[in-house]
Amino acid sequence: MHSSMVTAKPHAALLASPGMGHLIPTVELGKRLLTHHGFDVTIFVVTTGSSTTTSQILQQTSNLSSLNIVVLPPIDFSSKPGPKPSLGEQVVVAIIESLPLLHSSIMSMKLRPSTLIVDIFGTCAFPMAREFGMSTYVFFATSAWFSAVTIYVPVIDKKMEERHANNHEPLFIPGCESVRFEDTLEPFLSVVGPVYEGYLKAAQDIISSDGILINTWQDLEPASTKAVRELSILGRFTKGPVYPVGPLVRNIEPRQEHKAVLRWLDGQPADSVIYVSFGSGGTMSEAQMKELALGLELSQQRFVWVVRPPMEDETSGAFFDVAKGGDIAPEYLPDGFLERTKETGLVVPLWAPQAEILGHPSTGGFVTHCGWNSVLESILNVVPMVAWPLYAEQKMNASLLEEQLRVAVRAKVAEEGGRVVSKEEIAMLVRRVMVDEEGVTMRKKLKEMKQSGHVALSNLGSSYESLCQMTKLCELHVQGSKAKAQGA
Repeated sequence: MHSSMVTAKPHAALLASPGMGHLIPTVELGKRLLTHHGFDVTIFVVTTGSSTTTSQILQQTSNLSSLNIVVLPPIDFSSKPGPKPSLGEQVVVAIIESLPLLHSSIMSMKLRPSTLIVDIFGTCAFPMAREFGMSTYVFFATSAWFSAVTIYVPVIDKKMEERHANNHEPLFIPGCESVRFEDTLEPFLSVVGPVYEGYLKAAQDIISSDGILINTWQDLEPASTKAVRELSILGRFTKGPVYPVGPLVRNIEPRQEHKAVLRWLDGQPADSVIYVSFGSGGTMSEAQMKELALGLELSQQRFVWVVRPPMEDETSGAFFDVAKGGDIAPEYLPDGFLERTKETGLVVPLWAPQAEILGHPSTGGFVTHCGWNSVLESILNVVPMVAWPLYAEQKMNASLLEEQLRVAVRAKVAEEGGRVVSKEEIAMLVRRVMVDEEGVTMRKKLKEMKQSGHVALSNLGSSYESLCQMTKLCELHVQGSKAKAQGA
């Protein structure tokens, strides 16, 4: 590499795969590296459509003029032949098809990045990064527990894996809680086939990287963070160090277009409203939506509910189509529901400013799909949860929240959507969080967790120190690259 192309300080390229769950923490990590650790930062965003949500997140970074954001042109899946690929497969295909654009973008940069940071779907960019002489890092935008499972997959006992898939025995993970079959990840439902093979390949790439970052902090998950870092447990399986760097979440930035929701919340008593949202991609059947509506009504609690059209057999049906749709269609809500609840509830079509709602003093509970962004935002705003996992690692997150952290109650949802959670059960779960003593106890725990999260990110805190250590390695890499270029 020509010496003029090597920047004097670390320049990190962050590759964000499709979906808000990947984009939000990637942007927050980029902001943190830029403002606290002296990096130049370029964020490459892989998209699959003109999602308004993506543009809203990118607007939030507009005040950081030195944060360079490159939105790669979207990939269109509708024209592709054959059966519709799974969610994970679609994300990976989008990344692979974006690689030539990423390559040409980096080639054209005057000061090329010295480090590439990808999420767990972006490891297919590693060969290109190594071609450019960049160091490689993986950012887990989720828990240390899920990260531990992924790190362990390449070396796991295959017989134990088969017993987990076939006999539904718990999956043992060194230094961590075992994963019950009912909370397991999709690749472990069958340890043969493309889904498992894809996960195994990604895990092998991840442990070969120069370092692993996780959006959690030591005090939130002490056993799991210890397990992934210590050489005597899982740390021996990774080539590079493991850095807990969280909690990285959006700052609350009220915007003009969401005044109506926030104004409505302004008129409600403190801790009196339950916020109901299943993330940017979560969908449910029409029967379940009707039951959820009746359950909210039966609970007699104030609510803000983000509603999107039902999908019968698809729990992540809005993942790539966050902005599609329009007004609330009363036909998929119970007759008279909107009229009966107009004084106590607010139904919002498609999207709402979640960070602002969770940060509002009136919000006292959260019915959530347990995406990790939502989990961290809830913790940092001291909002107890009703955990209602839908896809990906959300069942593990729900188990962590209910059983290990004890800051959530859980809706028991059967596999493959075979059981509709009843209105009575929904009302009972909402009241446990909002009215019962249980909710009070959860808030006390959450206050302590919020405090420990702030401490972790403060100077000399555990997550701040983690990023300092990573920064030093990246600086050494730059110096080595400069020396090599000057000797060439």
